[in-house]
Amino acid sequence: MSCIRFTTTAQRESMRRDAAALAAADQAVLHLSPPMTASKIARLRLLAGHDRATIRQSVASNRSAPQDLLAALAEDRDPGVRGEVAKNEATDPALVERLSHDRDARVRCWAVLNPTLPRPRVEELAADRDAQVARLAGWRLGAEVPA
Repeated sequence: MSCIRFTTTAQRESMRRDAAALAAADQAVLHLSPPMTASKIARLRLLAGHDRATIRQSVASNRSAPQDLLAALAEDRDPGVRGEVAKNEATDPALVERLSHDRDARVRCWAVLNPTLPRPRVEELAADRDAQVARLAGWRLGAEVPA
C-alpha cells in the first residue's frame, strides 16, 4: 500500500504539460489508486487484528475494506476504531446507523457526519444527550454551524 511513485523526468514534464489541457475531473484520473487486489484485502484482514488501535483505525478508514471486516471493527473495544468505521462513507448505511447509537459520543459524532446516515436518525440525534452530537446533527439539518 505504498504511495511512492517512480516517474522519470520526461514523464513528470509530460504530466505538467498535459495537465493544463485537462479538466479538473480528468486530472484526478492521473492520480488513481492502484486496484484493490486479493492480497491487499488479505493484508487489511491481518492488520484488523493488530494490537495497536491506530493500525486498526487505519483499516477501518479504508474505503476498500470489505463490509464484513468493517462490521467486525464496529465491535472494536476502542472508540477510535468504531469512529473510523462510522465516518467511512463506504460503510454500509445500516452499520452507520447502528454506530449512531454507540455509547461513546465521539462515535456518534462521526456517524452523524456520515452522509449515508438517514435524515430521520440525524433528526433524533439533534436531541442527543451530548451537546456536540446534537450540535453536529443540527448542522447536518441546516439549523446551526458547529463550533
